Amino acid sequence: VQLQASGGGLVQAGGSLRLSCAASGGTLSNYAMGWFRQAPGKDQEFVAGMNWGGTVYYADSIKGRFTVSGDNAKSAVYLQMNGLKPEDTAVYSCAADRKYYRLSPFSYDYNYWGQGTQVTVSS
Repeated sequence: VQLQASGGGLVQAGGSLRLSCAASGGTLSNYAMGWFRQAPGKDQEFVAGMNWGGTVYYADSIKGRFTVSGDNAKSAVYLQMNGLKPEDTAVYSCAADRKYYRLSPFSYDYNYWGQGTQVTVSS
């Protein structure tokens, strides 16, 4: 499966963005999905994950502000980001895990990655 993330941009603190992850070449319901981010000079970190059984999992740093969802008919996964903070500035990437039943916060568990989309939050 090929993944492509989009929807990043420049936003002021407190604003919102909706990231999309479009898939091709596979059925997304066969995978658990994750969102990761990497800020300049920092390690990549888990943001949110979901499986198609309705289970979602969020990093503590974004809990209550971000929402992950998916639309299998559109082969897409979304990350709605509200209440953005300057520390949310990073390149955001989506990823797919062949073990569709789990929700892993570890990047090494994911088999397919889309290119990242830049999110910049100004103060």
